[in-house]
Amino acid sequence: MTLLPVQCRCGTVKGTVRRPRRFTRCICYCKDCQAFARFLGRSEEILNEKGGTDVVQVVPADITFSQGREALACVRLTRRGMLRWYASCCNTPIGNTIANRKISFVGLIHTCLETGGTSLDRVFGAVDARVNTGSALGAVEPERLKGFLAILKFMTLLPRARFGRRPVNAFLSADGTPLPAPRVLTAGELAGVRNP
Repeated sequence: MTLLPVQCRCGTVKGTVRRPRRFTRCICYCKDCQAFARFLGRSEEILNEKGGTDVVQVVPADITFSQGREALACVRLTRRGMLRWYASCCNTPIGNTIANRKISFVGLIHTCLETGGTSLDRVFGAVDARVNTGSALGAVEPERLKGFLAILKFMTLLPRARFGRRPVNAFLSADGTPLPAPRVLTAGELAGVRNP
């Protein structure tokens, strides 16, 4: 099984992701992903020309951190929002998780994946679907069938994540709480990154 480096821009946070047999890859155009990119001050690197974020969804057990774990930070755009992880040293986004161990996955954001100059298409294959296209910054054709098939493909990850032999999650403590505790944006901060 291939190991791919996961790394922040400055090299403080380093780890690996096993290139699994089961994963999904999507471009997400939702307003929250766009707001997260703006929160980090890295929109031009993270978002494509229509405001989409390239995300590879894997199970948490496929990710390990070997260095800089203490630099990982977590933010929620709202009190019940997704857990959005980034390297606080250089504001490199790492991934998104849900605060529910029963729905155990990590959506790794393309900017933390070190592919040695090889395209994500060559490493992970073509994009499975483009989702939340209604929030795109320009016309993007909705892919309802592909989106539905991508959801089905993603659902195959969940039993492995929940009942697999390696129920490890590098983002959560043994009792399932995020490490570190997430910071929740204030209403003013959220408005600033949603309406730049």
